[in-house]
Amino acid sequence: MQTSNPFPIEKILSALSYITAGGVGFVWLIIAAVTKKIVRPFLMYHIMQSIFISILFFLLQVFFELLEKIPLLNLIPYLLNMPINFVLELSLMQLCTTAIILYATITSFIGYYTYIPWISDIINGNVRR
Repeated sequence: MQTSNPFPIEKILSALSYITAGGVGFVWLIIAAVTKKIVRPFLMYHIMQSIFISILFFLLQVFFELLEKIPLLNLIPYLLNMPINFVLELSLMQLCTTAIILYATITSFIGYYTYIPWISDIINGNVRR
């Protein structure tokens, strides 16, 4: 993890961007465009990563809904969404998504560039230069 020296408001906005599935970050980008402010690389990285993660989670949900309609393959979404009793009644999918969002929120609030394999590589190649 690389560390940077972001302003406190950037840390808060980046953490809120993950919690709100990119909503706060998207609104902040619109405000910055209207007021012609420059969004610093730390905040831009986290906003884009949170939006990318949200889109990825949505596409996975659509994919699993399609798998539910195919015989024999409908067992995969069933097993992934089956509640695990010893972990707060969360399913494996809920546990993974919650862990990713918590990890990204906490590390961005601390001031680190959050690294999530494959996703962060795509964001690094397109945002931070």
